[in-house]
Amino acid sequence: MAGSARQYHITTFGCQMNKADSERMAGILDTMGLTWTDDPFNADVVLYNTCTIRDNAEQKVYSYLGRQARRKHDNPDLTLIVAGCVAQQEGEALLRRVPELDLVMGPQHANRLQDLLEQVFDGNQVVATEEVDIMEDITKPRRDSTITAWVNVIYGCNERCTYCVVPGVRGVEQSRSPEAIRTEMEELGRQGFKEVTLLGQNIDAYGRDLPGSTADGRHQHTFTDLLYFVHDVPGIERLRFATSHPRYFTERLVRACAELPKVCEHFHIPFQSGDNDVLKAMARGYTHERYRRIIDTVRRYMPDAAISADAIVGFPGETEEQFQRTMELVSDIAFDQLNTAAYSPRPGTPAALWENQLSEEVKADRLQRLNHLVNTKAAERSQRYAGRIEEVLVEAANPKDPTQVMGRTRGNRLAFFAGDFAALKGELVQVKITEVRPFSLTGEPIQALVAAS
Repeated sequence: MAGSARQYHITTFGCQMNKADSERMAGILDTMGLTWTDDPFNADVVLYNTCTIRDNAEQKVYSYLGRQARRKHDNPDLTLIVAGCVAQQEGEALLRRVPELDLVMGPQHANRLQDLLEQVFDGNQVVATEEVDIMEDITKPRRDSTITAWVNVIYGCNERCTYCVVPGVRGVEQSRSPEAIRTEMEELGRQGFKEVTLLGQNIDAYGRDLPGSTADGRHQHTFTDLLYFVHDVPGIERLRFATSHPRYFTERLVRACAELPKVCEHFHIPFQSGDNDVLKAMARGYTHERYRRIIDTVRRYMPDAAISADAIVGFPGETEEQFQRTMELVSDIAFDQLNTAAYSPRPGTPAALWENQLSEEVKADRLQRLNHLVNTKAAERSQRYAGRIEEVLVEAANPKDPTQVMGRTRGNRLAFFAGDFAALKGELVQVKITEVRPFSLTGEPIQALVAAS
């Protein structure tokens, strides 16, 4: 590999899984002697880590690629890589669309980046999208933060939701061993990280594929067991996890979260639709009644827990009446945060081929009405924080006001308060909330408490 002056740039689209993959790939490029640059037009190696969940993310990748492809005509040494879910889904078709590409690699190949790049530097154009067993993660991610970190616990997904490309692009479920996860977390604790988010596309499925069950037929490796196993890692003050699937969400998990002091009071449990027929068409495997019972269970154990979710409007065949049931669910539950999307057909998914697609106008109208309700409800939910004292983990300076720092409460609310980031970075600060907004808070630090703690 030529000289150490080579620079790389990674642009990440999509979910937390992709962010975690990008950090691992950056770690590999660092190890290979490349240096990071913020400017993609200055880099010798440009990597786009892509997402196919929504159509516009995919279109964006193509427009970025077009600009880099033109650059390559003047600079043949430029190395262009597309990783992630678009790469997995499109495979060689990407090379036909953008022949300037050097490497197309699916998310399961993130750990192999060095081998694949060496093939590229030998003059090959490489497509790596075949199924692989996940190799245990020995790469050291280049973390975007020095305070919070992602740790993958399970890759892939065995669900077959009719709108979703994830199982096709991320492969079957493969759980990492509890020991490997704990080892990675211990290393993060030693490096000074304070908060870890355990990640899985369907985290409640953790352990189902690991060998070994107990005599009563229960797996000894459930996600709940994993929480107990990693909870006391030294240095890690807070634990979060995502994403939960209502079909596998258990009371035992909620009880563990209530018992274990480091687990933050925040649950991300997507419901997607409030109508049973739509849920059935989506192949979600639960009813809205079951979803409501889950939320009741969470609130019984942890009345104050923040609850966020995902919802899709305008799914093929959704009637106005069915949409109203989603509105009803959102109104009844009052989420702290809700990621909403209008349905967009993804190639290779069953729902994309159905005849009963809704018009863009209907989808946009429903999305707007839902978002309005979400904001109203989030503003109501936020009121409970007024005047309260919340623990905030300081993660950054406020980009809009350098005299303030920002971080998250245990309930995952963004919170701002006056302070010097250099002094407070990575600290857990008690903050009295003076101002509430639908999705963020402002407060004053309680110095006396900090000194006493």
